[in-house]
Amino acid sequence: MRAKDLRIVFMGTPDLASHVLQSIADHGYHVVAVVTAPDRPAGRGRKVQQAPVKQYAARKKIPVLQPENLNSPEFISELQAYKADLQVVIAFRKLPEAVWSIPAMGCFNLHASLLPDYRGAAPINWVIINGEKETGVSTFLIDHQIDTGQILLQRKIPIGEYETAGSLHEKIKAAGAPLVIDTIEALAKGTVKPLQQDQLYDDDKVLNKAPKIYKEDCRIHWERPCMEVVNLIHGLSPQPGAFCEIIFNGEDVSSLRIFIARPQITPHDLVPGTMLTDQKTFLHVATPDGFVEVLELQMAGKKRMETQAFLRGLRFNSLRSKTH
Repeated sequence: MRAKDLRIVFMGTPDLASHVLQSIADHGYHVVAVVTAPDRPAGRGRKVQQAPVKQYAARKKIPVLQPENLNSPEFISELQAYKADLQVVIAFRKLPEAVWSIPAMGCFNLHASLLPDYRGAAPINWVIINGEKETGVSTFLIDHQIDTGQILLQRKIPIGEYETAGSLHEKIKAAGAPLVIDTIEALAKGTVKPLQQDQLYDDDKVLNKAPKIYKEDCRIHWERPCMEVVNLIHGLSPQPGAFCEIIFNGEDVSSLRIFIARPQITPHDLVPGTMLTDQKTFLHVATPDGFVEVLELQMAGKKRMETQAFLRGLRFNSLRSKTH
């Protein structure tokens, strides 16, 4: 079957999914419908906003489905009516079998890691937090368990020194869209052989997990080694942001998010969390094996800025981190 003749239903919500959807459409594939999240209030004004995928589909006049319940008979019936040959899923919810089993050619997902490593909701964050030097993108057939289906195609991506989650996300976008196109073509031509994930690693290998990031995961613990702290900062930059509390002028407490940092491995006898600054050009925070040089940060209620601008705008006679 020619790939351009396939009837494709696309499922996804955020910017990454919208980017892939646009690539599919730009390559001339027939997207018969889009499934995305219901409109939700967002931002400070809590205005109802449409997901990026819905916005793109609306511009291209592609039918949009926004089910609250993926198991509802009404949604299943509406989905079946599109007679899809293939479903493509990018950054969406867990699908019930009643949904992913509909198309004859299956339903595949794009995951932002080299599966089976880093299964879970936040692989881009965790590969940086854990100090990995390489990651990638994988397409796989959806089955009953999350991120465990048969691998279709994979592509490796190097992780640069001091890479942030934000910059790696852009690399994932750039590599993910072509991989999805290649997967559609390979499935249409029958040139891809799905591979069980347990064939890609030895039984002795311990697989990393990539669970959802919660607030407490973002707290900086200055008693950890310097490089671990820097990796945490970059793995959570720009969102949701690694944070600590600081005390200035001996009593005022504020939350501080740090986005960009550099390690300085050097011996010292300071208590971890001690802040050093000339109040003009630098801010260093002690860890057991050195210092974290803070380059970009944001105090609660203020804008993100470079350290020098932050120090110029903050009047203080002392500055230290709050320990927990």
